[in-house]
Amino acid sequence: MKYVKPTRISLRNHPTLNEKWVQERIAEDPQILGLGDLILKDKERIQPRAGRLDLLLQDADTNHRYEVEIQLGRTDESHIIRTLEYWDIERKRYPQYDHTAVIVAEEITSRFLNVIGLFNGTIPLMAIQMNAVQVGEVVSLLFTTVLDEVRLGRIDEDEEALETTDRAFWETRATKAMVGVVDEILEIIHEFAPGLELKYNKFYIGLAFQGMPNNFAIFVPRRNIVRLEVRLAKDDEVEQKLEASGVNVMEFDKRSGRYRIRLEKGDLKKHREMLRELCERAYFESGKSVQ
Repeated sequence: MKYVKPTRISLRNHPTLNEKWVQERIAEDPQILGLGDLILKDKERIQPRAGRLDLLLQDADTNHRYEVEIQLGRTDESHIIRTLEYWDIERKRYPQYDHTAVIVAEEITSRFLNVIGLFNGTIPLMAIQMNAVQVGEVVSLLFTTVLDEVRLGRIDEDEEALETTDRAFWETRATKAMVGVVDEILEIIHEFAPGLELKYNKFYIGLAFQGMPNNFAIFVPRRNIVRLEVRLAKDDEVEQKLEASGVNVMEFDKRSGRYRIRLEKGDLKKHREMLRELCERAYFESGKSVQ
């Protein structure tokens, strides 16, 4: 195989390629940022008395949104402030979503990282370094996350703040058949934790023991699938077993620390033992085992 050395180019100083060009490339394929399966919700989104947000992206399977600000050259104070301001506006306008501020720049300076350290654990913020390389007549963009968001409190850690619903809500929102799949998963869980019961929240179905939440696993029924989310630290052994099983595994959710699996009605019979092992491991590692 022939090796061709790429040439790194500066977009800030390029005669034809500019920020608009970068914005269009990301809008065409948001996955190039390396943040998972994202879809474009809006670009050049007008902010009240605050300019325009370059890109608004959303996870295809969750209620997680990313407010993305693009900067050519090195990070500076004005872009940092703008990124945080747009994030703050969007999270206040749409509190039903999780929001992460993302700044994309050609050079992420140490000064920027030091400043962001002041917000550590308070503002979910990511910094992605962008490199443009050229091989012959072809230009490509490479994106590297240099500052990942600090995990904040999980949504299920504050159960009192969640709006509770009932089984009928989920049977209407999804289908009775898919809620029935949740019942079948609960039967598997009862083999090692017989005291757990389902707790119906507005955004997911959780687990509880004597009224106290124990959400090592949660369920999000849809019309044709159930999304099972299991809280486990990212682990090579777990990922190898999931891959070998053939189950439909989604992108690992770094924010919540959960493996996410799409289950159709027939999948429980095919993957029963693997799902039991996964849930049981999460249950005992959660430190909330039912006595």
